[in-house]
Amino acid sequence: MMGSPIGVLRERVVTATTGLFAHARYPLEDTLRHRGDAGLCGPESISWSVLGDTSAFVGGVRALLVQAAHPEVAAGVADHSRYQDDPLGRLSRTSAYVTATTFGAMPEVEQAVAIVRRAHRPIHGESHRGVPYSADAPALAAWVHNVLTDSFLQAYRDFGPGRLTPEEEDRFVAEQARIGRLLEADPLPESAGELRGWIVGHPALDTSPGLREAVAFLRSPPLPRSVKAGYVVMANAAAATIPADLRHLLGMTPPPGSVVAGRALVGFLRWALGSSPSWHLALLRAGAPVPAHRFRQPLPVTVTGDP
Repeated sequence: MMGSPIGVLRERVVTATTGLFAHARYPLEDTLRHRGDAGLCGPESISWSVLGDTSAFVGGVRALLVQAAHPEVAAGVADHSRYQDDPLGRLSRTSAYVTATTFGAMPEVEQAVAIVRRAHRPIHGESHRGVPYSADAPALAAWVHNVLTDSFLQAYRDFGPGRLTPEEEDRFVAEQARIGRLLEADPLPESAGELRGWIVGHPALDTSPGLREAVAFLRSPPLPRSVKAGYVVMANAAAATIPADLRHLLGMTPPPGSVVAGRALVGFLRWALGSSPSWHLALLRAGAPVPAHRFRQPLPVTVTGDP
């Protein structure tokens, strides 16, 4: 199959896509040392199916856009991040954090959280409007975490392979809140409706130099040509799912048909990539059944002994 035109196309898509996230150490390379450890979420969670789907790519872009609407968060990123010089490094590190906290065994979850908290500790300053910020402040940690949760959920609603019930959406938010508590983020809404209301009604949001810089970068980051066109489709699709008032604040007007184009792209990626190999690996570690035909990529680590 791999020698056929379809197989070659699939292999090229896998290589181009996974290469974007290869600029940091894979966070689950030792996960099979923790056999039987279900991690923070576990095989029966909604988080594994939501974060294991290709719609999570759109959710990640959406989160970065919405997070920039908080001037103090945007200032912290502008003042202390090297994202413009090393965009793929930042992308890989963020992906590694999400992968570890969602799919990792508990020691890997705790290590990922500790790394983030240690990195955030020295990040402090003052935004353009004279408001002091600290990256490890519970309120700013809550904005970043809650927007990430809401964005993954919204992306799954619009681009996922199926529908979640309202109860399943609430379960996803509550599961992700467990991660937020490890970060000491506060507040942490535990239902989908409460989460969305908290985000769109947040009193601190405003335009800022950091917002304009981040949005300009996210519109057209310096990506390899092999993935740039697909990224633009994904970014427009992500913007189209942002509530109108927030989208206006960000200064984004996605072209008509952005959601339809996004669904086509995410569906194509789902066909080529299958579900996340980290999800597959986590199922093996936890000793849970592995669904047939869901996973297409090789496991990211060598499996020895009995699964």
